[in-house]
Amino acid sequence: MTPPHPSAEHPALAPRASAVDIAAAVRRREVSAVEVVAAHLERIERANPHLGALTVVFSEQAREAASTVDSALAAGQDVGPLAGVPISIKENIDLTWSATTNGWRGMAEAIPPRDATIVRRLRAAGAVPVGRGNMPDFGMRWDTDNDVFGRTRNPWNPRRSAGGSSGGDAVSVATGMSAIGLGNDFGGSLRLPAYAAGVVGLRPSRGRVPRAAVTGHPVALTLQEFSVNGPMARTVDDVALALSVMQGVDADDPVSLEAPRLRDLPRRVGVVRRSGAGVDPQVAAGIDRAAASLTAAGWEVIEVEAPRLEEAAVLWRRLSCTDMLMSLDPADLGMPLGRSATAFLRDSTAAARPYDAAREYAEAWARRAAVAADWRRLQAEVPVILGPVSTSRMREPDYDLGGQEAADRAWQDLWLTVAANFLGLPALALPAGLGDDGMPAGVQLIGPMFAEDALFDAGRAVERGVPPLPPLSA
Repeated sequence: MTPPHPSAEHPALAPRASAVDIAAAVRRREVSAVEVVAAHLERIERANPHLGALTVVFSEQAREAASTVDSALAAGQDVGPLAGVPISIKENIDLTWSATTNGWRGMAEAIPPRDATIVRRLRAAGAVPVGRGNMPDFGMRWDTDNDVFGRTRNPWNPRRSAGGSSGGDAVSVATGMSAIGLGNDFGGSLRLPAYAAGVVGLRPSRGRVPRAAVTGHPVALTLQEFSVNGPMARTVDDVALALSVMQGVDADDPVSLEAPRLRDLPRRVGVVRRSGAGVDPQVAAGIDRAAASLTAAGWEVIEVEAPRLEEAAVLWRRLSCTDMLMSLDPADLGMPLGRSATAFLRDSTAAARPYDAAREYAEAWARRAAVAADWRRLQAEVPVILGPVSTSRMREPDYDLGGQEAADRAWQDLWLTVAANFLGLPALALPAGLGDDGMPAGVQLIGPMFAEDALFDAGRAVERGVPPLPPLSA
């Protein structure tokens, strides 16, 4: 039986449609994958020129991939849980349809020989890539700009930063250009853009989602320990669905693993209100709204102090800058970094005091065990930590440039955020209403290792309890 022709007003074609709803509608053949992709491409054509979120748009390839999904459905085949869902893929994740530039002009022709494992898994589940998400050179900023593709602008207010480094994918998701954005998080690179754009961003536990294939070249220890791939979307259910597809062991990534199934954790949330610099009142108001929502949903909410937070943030910064100086030496790269990335590396490393002795470097890694032990003891009793993504409202574009003082300020805003990277913990960023400045408010929930399900449960309670964001006009 041929399904009726869908209405152009079908909810699955709306800019704020969830990935879960899109896939369900496509599988039921209420809308076709081709129609879903066409609606997203129309929004890209309208919004992307002034937002700079997507660097490459795959108009023809996406339509062909969507047609393949529709043909498989017509033949009675199972096309997967992400049937017809448009996704964007950050410029540093391999997709054979375009170069994996890392936002750097030195890799403008670097077409990968195969898709990254997580891209293969998403495509096998029915997802359709529609574009590449913009990023700074090698993801090395908390704003999104580079010499190859230019700046990504915040759709809520172009005078505010879109965050970084996965800023292009966050803006794409927020404005309905893609339903899921695929990025990564070394020091807040998923959660900060999610906060800036008013979407949901998940930093999975270390190892749960495969990273790039290791092909014999050395990989900096901070990349192995701090950086993860993860999804952004418009709802908690959407990032949970994306994680279910992306996760699992990959033979090409020795850090990847099969996450254990945890026992039921206490429904207890610890609120962290002090993190680096003082917390902006509108950020604090978002935390209060999230805490009230959790209490209403039956969670026990208490005040806590994040253990050894400054120590964790300092160690993350010094170790990261030490490895960046070694791995991003222009002499080894064969070409300088871009203008803004060069300034950021100079200012941040000057402020961070990288380690110049092997003993100091080794001692810093040894101290991580002590910090992790204190966090583990806390989270045995209070599994979920609620706090700010950034203690400040999103600042102006290029706020992380301008000398050591600007570098220090940008880092101090993110102590709680980088602590999760330092310890390899899962963290979920999500909106908590709209601030008086017209920008999204946001919070993050940090769990113990492999406790993503607890974060999703808490995140859904926040999502239900806070006022929804108004639709964007972009």
